[in-house]
Amino acid sequence: MSLLINRKLQKIIFNSARSISKLKKRKILQDESSFEVYRMKPKTCTTHNKIYVWGMQETGALGLATSLKVHKHGLTTMKKFPKRMPFGERFEVIDAAAGYGFSVFAVEPTEEHGNYTLYGTGLNTDSQIGYHKHLGKTNKPIELLLYPAPIELPMKSPDEIHRAIKVECGRAHTVVLTEQGVVFTLGNNSYGQCARPIIEDENYLGSQVINRLSSELFGGKRIKDIACGQDHTMFLTEYGEVYSCGWSADGQTGLGTYNNQELPKLVEGDIKNEKIIKLSSTGDAVLAMNENGEVFGWGNSEYNQILLDSDEQQINVPLHLKYLKNNGKVIDIAAGGSFSMILNDEGNVFVWGYGLLGFGPNVDFCKEPKLIPPTLFGRNSFNPENRVTSINCGLYHMAAINSDNDLFMWGRNKFGCLGIGHDNDQYFPFKSLVGAKVHRVFCGVDHSIALCKLFI
Repeated sequence: MSLLINRKLQKIIFNSARSISKLKKRKILQDESSFEVYRMKPKTCTTHNKIYVWGMQETGALGLATSLKVHKHGLTTMKKFPKRMPFGERFEVIDAAAGYGFSVFAVEPTEEHGNYTLYGTGLNTDSQIGYHKHLGKTNKPIELLLYPAPIELPMKSPDEIHRAIKVECGRAHTVVLTEQGVVFTLGNNSYGQCARPIIEDENYLGSQVINRLSSELFGGKRIKDIACGQDHTMFLTEYGEVYSCGWSADGQTGLGTYNNQELPKLVEGDIKNEKIIKLSSTGDAVLAMNENGEVFGWGNSEYNQILLDSDEQQINVPLHLKYLKNNGKVIDIAAGGSFSMILNDEGNVFVWGYGLLGFGPNVDFCKEPKLIPPTLFGRNSFNPENRVTSINCGLYHMAAINSDNDLFMWGRNKFGCLGIGHDNDQYFPFKSLVGAKVHRVFCGVDHSIALCKLFI
């Protein structure tokens, strides 16, 4: 499957690059001179948030270019070192998400910038970052954006303002949660991942459809969190209930079936009557954590990332992962394409499944959760209290932030997505070269984003 995705992505990049060469003499929306908000003065920063990006940049997902000419002649295919993003100097970024070749940012809305609360950059072949068109006679939709452009969310009245507080991205769709508990979805809906009826042969390029979900879909309950897998979406209610929709060929919707689900439906199984506080999925496997630090899983388990010592590879209902009870109270979870990670309250990271798991070049499969030595994350006799505070992952790579706000990354280093100065795979956790204190990290398939604060 990954080979097919890579070929598809390469084809999209090639076609987009070809389009750029044809348009190099034409002024388009993405030229800085015609983009209104980029002529505004920089924001007066109060929280000192800075955005660093690295990895594949040919798709525009890093948002570093300011014109077609610069993009074509002045940039390389990848950024192996984390680079500070100009967008973060102008806007107060609340949250971010890294999709397959694109990035989305939730920002504080201001009158100065038109009260936009959502921006996107990168591949837009399925309108996953909204409808944007070229200026001039062609009026064609833009398939690749070079740096963040505003996404206008549909409002019920001119006075309505929604502040986006959470964004999530799948392979080609985006989900947005606002402070008011309203959810918007946009992009590809081939499997129902945008929580609306599937339309056969729907053309997503140039689509202006942004779906605003009714609270009736969730029994009138408020949504407090969202999560996306590759082509499925999950919604977490204020009561800790999980609703899901989208692709379910591996059981990743957790609805007891392998059929695609168009509209959000309540997930039960072993999480019924549990108060779930966190969901994680980047591919077709899902991890969920309740308020007591217990973990549940469903979806793809081809490499035992959900069930241990089992031949069952597809699990369509949530199961309580009781084998984790000896690993301490879990405080964070991360589900990758072929592996799973947990973090306990002692700051210890455990990994199992298949991939470059952090145990060296000779270990690419682990059937049971195995501790990554804490010394690899900075704990030593001079700093004995150092511990990992959060974890995250993409399809093929992993990340951990410690109590000193240092970022460590390891795994497949596609297009330099680990941010360690080269594009070789990394078999052990290695400190990423971010020149700031990292507070949050977002991992895509071939690029990464970090929300940081300066050292001083």
